[in-house]
Amino acid sequence: MTIDLRTRYLGLELKNPFVPSSSPLSKQLDTAKQLEDSGAAALVMYSLFEEELEREEALAQQLQHHQDIGHGEASSYLPLHGEYPSYRDDYLEQLQRLKQALDIPVIASLNGTSAGGWVRHAESLQQAGADALELNVYYVAADIDEHSDAVERRVLDILVALRGRLSIPIGVKLSPSFSAVGNLVRRLAEAGADGVALFNRFYQPDIDIEQLQVVQRLQLSSSAEALLAMRWIAILHGRVDLSLAATGGVHTAEDVIKLLLCGADATYLCSALLAGGPQRLEEIHSDVCAWLEQREYQSVQQLKGSLSQQHCADPVAFERGNYIELLGNYQAPASVWR
Repeated sequence: MTIDLRTRYLGLELKNPFVPSSSPLSKQLDTAKQLEDSGAAALVMYSLFEEELEREEALAQQLQHHQDIGHGEASSYLPLHGEYPSYRDDYLEQLQRLKQALDIPVIASLNGTSAGGWVRHAESLQQAGADALELNVYYVAADIDEHSDAVERRVLDILVALRGRLSIPIGVKLSPSFSAVGNLVRRLAEAGADGVALFNRFYQPDIDIEQLQVVQRLQLSSSAEALLAMRWIAILHGRVDLSLAATGGVHTAEDVIKLLLCGADATYLCSALLAGGPQRLEEIHSDVCAWLEQREYQSVQQLKGSLSQQHCADPVAFERGNYIELLGNYQAPASVWR
């Protein structure tokens, strides 16, 4: 029996819900092609960062300033602005190469924190052939005087600025650090977002106790992290007018199936692919198909959202865990002293 895995995300018709998310894997054409051959339905590119764009523009302005002063002969040794490939140009070229090499949709990624002039570069991404754009507002509200309304407004302002420039679909990748996730998602839909990806992972700083220094260490996700997206997708499914993707902690077919049951339109994979390579996607794809066939599902649409809050016999389980019951019924292993 052939299982119909088709789904829609960001208005795009996808052959299945498996989408490699933004990572270094999209920097190599061979790897991107392997992901497609392993079953990827779309590919989110690595991010174009606001800080890099603004830094490059500042250096270009400084270079032009130096060419206008001093000795003409000395200035002639300086490269002219526009004569060397920029960070933005490299990204656009890679986007075009991916579009030429792949048959699946390619989603560009913009990563920033403010509604500054950098958003104008989104038009170049559209012109280069991006099928959609993912906005990743990677912002930690570390200023304790900043109000939560201002933090939400930051995301909405960037979306509105982009929506005014683009005709392609726009998705927003959100962190879980908002006090009212559901309301923010609804406001994003009203402001023109075509979808949201829940949730972005903030990479946490660590401390080296020998050197007494703050250090950055990349730690890959685990399946347990997918439970947070599972809860919110189950709450939002059928209640907001945009598509929903799950990101963070998707490592196994079981993770994918749970998220589809809650109402996910797409499931992002990153850590699983970084650890297991493109072939890991093929294994997950095969395992999901086997599970669906064993239970006589004919399509992804049949199970999508069937255990969302709207269809769950115990909707409170998604809203608030019953700590008293859960902890009160916990039984420690026999080997543990009690």
